Amino acid sequence: MLKENTAIKIDHSWLPYLEPEFNKPYMQQLKAFLVSEKQLGKQILPKENDWFSGLNSTPLDKVKVVILGQDPYPTPGHAHGLCFSVQPNVKPLPKSLLNINKELETDLGVNNQHTGYLQPWAEQGVLLINAVLTVEAGQANSHQNKGWEKFIDTIIATLNEHTANTVFILWGAYAQKKGKMINRQKHLVIESPHPSPLSAYRGFFGSKPFSKTNQYLQQHHKSPINWQL
Repeated sequence: MLKENTAIKIDHSWLPYLEPEFNKPYMQQLKAFLVSEKQLGKQILPKENDWFSGLNSTPLDKVKVVILGQDPYPTPGHAHGLCFSVQPNVKPLPKSLLNINKELETDLGVNNQHTGYLQPWAEQGVLLINAVLTVEAGQANSHQNKGWEKFIDTIIATLNEHTANTVFILWGAYAQKKGKMINRQKHLVIESPHPSPLSAYRGFFGSKPFSKTNQYLQQHHKSPINWQL
């Protein structure tokens, strides 16, 4: 995306809905911003070929569950394009991810404390997508309001219209704002406070999103997610 002659590598299932976005003014402005940041010597995370990992790991026709995050981890070596996920062998795990693992163990008895690499979830149909797909190293939220949010809105609108009985897991006020466009007669929306240590005790713990997700999927004749990593 940063080079003029570089083709955008997004799974073909998404292209009819997302390819037109890349020619729109907001996306051209986002591209100009990212090029400028790179020219200034700033480190952009994750690596460019991981920006669309969520879409490439979970094709549109395979999506059963959507977990919406905010922006990538700003620590080099952590983010790889899937929200909340860290690369293999990252220790200690980020605190929000530790709390996700705690709730999973309480909810379903699944112990994932050994890893934060969520790629196996993505390959089962869990779209792990942030509202902002890039960040400057060491500067959380530094790429907000640069255009990514509009692109993600298009993804959510596409899922809302072109999938059925999808589970949207929205943790925290930021994600829940994005949920306003979701048809709740057609999909299940699970909302709770964010798993961050600042808010997890206000209702994230005990919210049972994982068992609720699998129960809904099975009710609609879809295979449940194996959350064990």
